[in-house]
Amino acid sequence: MHSFKSDLHIHTVLSPCADLDMSPTNIIDRAKQLGLQCIGITDHNSTLNAKVARKLGEKQDIFVLMGAEVTSKEEAHCLCFFEKEEELDSFQVWLDEKLPKIELDTNIFGYQLVVNEEEEILDEKPYLLISAIDADIEQIYEKVHSLNGLFIPAHINKPANSLISQLGFIPPDIKADAFEISNLSIKNEFIKKNAYLKNYQFLQDSDAHFLSALGSMYCNFVMEERTFEEFRLAIKGIDGRKVETIK
Repeated sequence: MHSFKSDLHIHTVLSPCADLDMSPTNIIDRAKQLGLQCIGITDHNSTLNAKVARKLGEKQDIFVLMGAEVTSKEEAHCLCFFEKEEELDSFQVWLDEKLPKIELDTNIFGYQLVVNEEEEILDEKPYLLISAIDADIEQIYEKVHSLNGLFIPAHINKPANSLISQLGFIPPDIKADAFEISNLSIKNEFIKKNAYLKNYQFLQDSDAHFLSALGSMYCNFVMEERTFEEFRLAIKGIDGRKVETIK
C-alpha cells in the first residue's frame, strides 16, 4: 500500500467565486510545488474544466479526479466524481438541464471561464453556476451512481450550504459514499458528537478558491495505486485501504 497526499475539493476560474489565478495550469503547478499527488476539480455545478486539468496533471504526475460541486435543491453542496469522460459528459448534460437560467452578473459574482491548457478562454458561461439545481440530494446521488460515480456531501458541518445548515442534521439513512467535514473541524471530535455516522469515511479538503489556499487541508489516501477504482475502495475501507485525515 502507498499513501497519497490528496486535496479533492478545488475550484477553477469556472467557479464565479474563484480567483482568476485559479487556472488549471496554475493549480497543477501549485499542487506539484506542495507535493500533492492527487487533486479533485470541483467547480460549482459544472465539470467543464476538469478534463483539461486531468491532461495537465498527467504531465506532472498528479492524478486528477474529475467532478463538480453540485448545489442541491436544499442548497446543500455535494462533491460528485467520475472516472470516464463519457460519464462526466453525461453528467454535464444533466446539470445543464437542471440549472436555473439566472443570468450571471459579473460585477457581483465574477467570471465563469472555460479555458484550455494554454490558459486561453474558450467560453464564458452565461448562467450563474452557484444556483441550486432542480434536483434534491437523493436525486443527485441516484444520478451520480447511475454513472458509476462517487457522491460525497461537502463540508457537512459548515454554517452554510451544508447538510447540517440546510437540514438541521444529517439523516441517518442518507445515501452517500463518504462525507467531507469542514477543514476547521477535528474528525474525532465530530464523530464523538455524531456517533451514528462512525462507519462512514470522512474527508477533509481545502475547498480552495485561491492558490494560497490550495493544499491548506488534505487527506492521505492509503491504497495500491492512483486509480478511480482504488479511490472507491479506499473510501469503502476495503483490504487495508483507507482515508487518513490530518486533524
